[in-house]
Amino acid sequence: MTNVLKVLCFALGLSFSGAAFAQSTDAPDGESAPTEADVETPSEPTPGQTFLAGTFSDWELRCLRLESGADRCQMYQLLIDGTGQAVAEVNFFAIPPGGPAEAGASLITPLETLLTADLRLAVDLGEIRRYPYSFCTTEGCVARLGFTPEEIAEFKRGVTGKVTIVPALAPDQTVDLTMSLSGFTAAYNDLRTRAGL
Repeated sequence: MTNVLKVLCFALGLSFSGAAFAQSTDAPDGESAPTEADVETPSEPTPGQTFLAGTFSDWELRCLRLESGADRCQMYQLLIDGTGQAVAEVNFFAIPPGGPAEAGASLITPLETLLTADLRLAVDLGEIRRYPYSFCTTEGCVARLGFTPEEIAEFKRGVTGKVTIVPALAPDQTVDLTMSLSGFTAAYNDLRTRAGL
Protein backbone atom coordinates (compact mmCIF):
# COMPACT_ATOMS: atom_id res chain seq x y z
CA MET A 1 0.00 0.00 0.00
CA THR A 2 1.29 3.47 -0.81
CA ASN A 3 2.07 6.19 1.69
CA VAL A 4 -0.73 8.40 0.36
CA LEU A 5 -3.18 5.57 0.95
CA LYS A 6 -2.02 5.23 4.56
CA VAL A 7 -2.56 8.93 5.22
CA LEU A 8 -5.97 8.73 3.53
CA CYS A 9 -6.98 5.81 5.78
CA PHE A 10 -6.02 7.71 8.90
CA ALA A 11 -7.61 10.96 7.69
CA LEU A 12 -10.84 9.12 6.86
CA GLY A 13 -11.14 7.76 10.35
CA LEU A 14 -10.56 11.17 11.85
CA SER A 15 -13.20 12.72 9.58
CA PHE A 16 -16.02 10.61 11.03
CA SER A 17 -17.93 12.42 13.74
CA GLY A 18 -20.89 10.95 15.59
CA ALA A 19 -23.34 8.95 13.51
CA ALA A 20 -23.28 11.49 10.69
CA PHE A 21 -20.55 10.49 8.30
CA ALA A 22 -19.26 13.59 6.52
CA GLN A 23 -17.25 12.87 3.37
CA SER A 24 -13.69 14.14 3.43
CA THR A 25 -10.95 12.95 1.09
CA ASP A 26 -8.15 15.40 1.78
CA ALA A 27 -5.25 14.75 4.13
CA PRO A 28 -4.31 17.77 6.27
CA ASP A 29 -2.18 20.31 4.42
CA GLY A 30 1.50 20.00 5.06
CA GLU A 31 1.20 16.57 6.70
CA SER A 32 3.68 14.09 5.34
CA ALA A 33 2.54 10.60 4.49
CA PRO A 34 3.53 8.06 7.17
CA THR A 35 5.61 5.13 6.00
CA GLU A 36 5.97 1.87 7.91
CA ALA A 37 9.07 3.41 9.51
CA ASP A 38 7.06 6.49 10.54
CA VAL A 39 4.51 4.37 12.41
CA GLU A 40 6.69 3.53 15.37
CA THR A 41 6.52 3.54 19.13
CA PRO A 42 8.39 6.63 20.29
CA SER A 43 9.09 7.22 23.98
CA GLU A 44 7.03 10.41 23.79
CA PRO A 45 5.20 11.22 20.53
CA THR A 46 5.18 14.85 19.41
CA PRO A 47 2.05 16.62 18.09
CA GLY A 48 1.29 15.55 14.52
CA GLN A 49 3.28 12.32 14.84
CA THR A 50 1.69 8.99 13.90
CA PHE A 51 2.83 6.12 16.09
CA LEU A 52 2.14 2.49 16.86
CA ALA A 53 0.40 2.42 20.23
CA GLY A 54 0.09 -1.35 20.42
CA THR A 55 -0.18 -4.65 18.61
CA PHE A 56 -2.98 -7.05 19.48
CA SER A 57 -2.39 -10.31 17.60
CA ASP A 58 -3.47 -9.44 14.02
CA TRP A 59 -4.48 -5.82 14.76
CA GLU A 60 -2.35 -2.72 15.17
CA LEU A 61 -3.49 0.32 17.12
CA ARG A 62 -2.16 3.34 15.25
CA CYS A 63 -2.49 6.78 16.79
CA LEU A 64 -1.96 10.41 15.87
CA ARG A 65 -0.76 12.71 18.67
CA LEU A 66 -2.80 15.93 18.69
CA GLU A 67 -1.68 19.42 19.75
CA SER A 68 -3.77 19.00 22.92
CA GLY A 69 -1.63 16.02 23.91
CA ALA A 70 -4.52 13.61 23.30
CA ASP A 71 -4.35 10.80 20.75
CA ARG A 72 -6.71 9.88 17.89
CA CYS A 73 -6.43 6.17 17.30
CA GLN A 74 -7.57 3.53 14.83
CA MET A 75 -7.34 -0.24 14.63
CA TYR A 76 -5.57 -1.30 11.45
CA GLN A 77 -5.22 -4.51 9.46
CA LEU A 78 -3.85 -5.15 5.96
CA LEU A 79 -5.94 -7.73 4.08
CA ILE A 80 -4.05 -10.29 1.96
CA ASP A 81 -5.47 -12.44 -0.83
CA GLY A 82 -4.85 -16.16 -1.35
CA THR A 83 -1.66 -15.46 -3.31
CA GLY A 84 -0.12 -13.34 -0.55
CA GLN A 85 -0.76 -10.01 -2.26
CA ALA A 86 -1.87 -6.98 -0.21
CA VAL A 87 -5.32 -6.13 -1.55
CA ALA A 88 -7.17 -3.95 0.96
CA GLU A 89 -6.84 -2.08 4.24
CA VAL A 90 -9.35 -1.80 7.06
CA ASN A 91 -9.34 0.84 9.80
CA PHE A 92 -11.78 0.72 12.74
CA PHE A 93 -12.42 3.78 14.91
CA ALA A 94 -14.64 4.63 17.86
CA ILE A 95 -17.67 6.89 17.49
CA PRO A 96 -18.93 9.07 20.37
CA PRO A 97 -22.22 7.91 21.90
CA GLY A 98 -25.55 9.37 20.85
CA GLY A 99 -26.14 7.71 17.50
CA PRO A 100 -27.00 4.23 16.28
CA ALA A 101 -23.38 3.38 15.43
CA GLU A 102 -20.86 2.50 18.13
CA ALA A 103 -17.92 2.23 15.76
CA GLY A 104 -17.04 2.89 12.17
CA ALA A 105 -14.55 1.60 9.67
CA SER A 106 -13.09 2.61 6.35
CA LEU A 107 -12.14 -0.16 3.97
CA ILE A 108 -10.00 0.68 0.95
CA THR A 109 -9.96 -1.62 -2.09
CA PRO A 110 -8.10 -1.47 -5.43
CA LEU A 111 -9.16 0.99 -8.13
CA GLU A 112 -10.39 -1.74 -10.46
CA THR A 113 -13.18 -2.72 -8.06
CA LEU A 114 -16.72 -2.98 -9.45
CA LEU A 115 -18.42 -0.26 -7.42
CA THR A 116 -22.00 -1.26 -8.28
CA ALA A 117 -21.43 -4.69 -6.69
CA ASP A 118 -20.95 -3.18 -3.20
CA LEU A 119 -18.51 -4.48 -0.63
CA ARG A 120 -19.72 -7.52 1.30
CA LEU A 121 -18.77 -8.44 4.85
CA ALA A 122 -19.73 -11.40 7.01
CA VAL A 123 -18.46 -12.58 10.39
CA ASP A 124 -17.81 -16.32 10.41
CA LEU A 125 -20.92 -17.93 8.86
CA GLY A 126 -23.20 -15.03 9.81
CA GLU A 127 -25.30 -12.67 7.76
CA ILE A 128 -23.65 -11.10 4.71
CA ARG A 129 -23.96 -7.33 4.91
CA ARG A 130 -23.51 -5.06 1.89
CA TYR A 131 -21.88 -1.63 1.99
CA PRO A 132 -21.75 0.87 -0.88
CA TYR A 133 -18.52 2.52 -1.92
CA SER A 134 -18.35 6.22 -1.05
CA PHE A 135 -15.70 7.42 -3.50
CA CYS A 136 -12.44 6.56 -5.22
CA THR A 137 -9.14 8.42 -5.27
CA THR A 138 -6.05 7.70 -7.34
CA GLU A 139 -5.04 5.25 -4.58
CA GLY A 140 -8.18 3.13 -4.18
CA CYS A 141 -11.92 2.96 -3.56
CA VAL A 142 -13.35 3.60 -0.12
CA ALA A 143 -16.33 1.98 1.58
CA ARG A 144 -17.44 3.54 4.85
CA LEU A 145 -19.00 1.18 7.35
CA GLY A 146 -20.91 1.86 10.54
CA PHE A 147 -21.47 -0.79 13.22
CA THR A 148 -24.11 -1.07 15.93
CA PRO A 149 -23.21 -2.46 19.38
CA GLU A 150 -24.71 -5.80 18.32
CA GLU A 151 -22.49 -5.95 15.24
CA ILE A 152 -19.40 -5.10 17.30
CA ALA A 153 -20.35 -7.97 19.65
CA GLU A 154 -20.29 -10.29 16.60
CA PHE A 155 -16.74 -9.18 15.79
CA LYS A 156 -15.70 -9.82 19.40
CA ARG A 157 -17.16 -13.34 19.35
CA GLY A 158 -15.99 -14.15 15.84
CA VAL A 159 -12.91 -15.82 14.44
CA THR A 160 -12.76 -14.28 10.97
CA GLY A 161 -14.49 -11.70 8.86
CA LYS A 162 -14.96 -12.44 5.18
CA VAL A 163 -14.63 -9.39 2.94
CA THR A 164 -15.78 -9.88 -0.65
CA ILE A 165 -15.08 -7.53 -3.53
CA VAL A 166 -15.83 -7.88 -7.25
CA PRO A 167 -13.21 -7.00 -9.88
CA ALA A 168 -14.47 -4.58 -12.54
CA LEU A 169 -12.66 -6.54 -15.25
CA ALA A 170 -14.24 -9.83 -14.14
CA PRO A 171 -17.73 -8.98 -12.83
CA ASP A 172 -18.69 -12.67 -12.71
CA GLN A 173 -15.94 -13.39 -10.18
CA THR A 174 -15.28 -12.40 -6.58
CA VAL A 175 -12.18 -11.84 -4.49
CA ASP A 176 -12.58 -13.11 -0.93
CA LEU A 177 -10.33 -11.66 1.75
CA THR A 178 -10.02 -12.88 5.32
CA MET A 179 -10.05 -10.29 8.08
CA SER A 180 -8.65 -11.95 11.18
CA LEU A 181 -10.55 -11.20 14.38
CA SER A 182 -7.74 -12.50 16.57
CA GLY A 183 -6.97 -9.67 18.99
CA PHE A 184 -10.05 -7.67 17.95
CA THR A 185 -11.57 -7.46 21.44
CA ALA A 186 -8.37 -6.31 23.16
CA ALA A 187 -7.60 -3.78 20.42
CA TYR A 188 -11.18 -2.47 20.41
CA ASN A 189 -11.27 -2.10 24.19
CA ASP A 190 -7.99 -0.17 24.12
CA LEU A 191 -9.28 1.97 21.24
CA ARG A 192 -12.38 2.99 23.23
CA THR A 193 -10.38 3.60 26.39
CA ARG A 194 -8.03 5.93 24.53
CA ALA A 195 -11.06 7.70 23.05
CA GLY A 196 -12.46 8.21 26.55
CA LEU A 197 -15.55 6.07 25.87
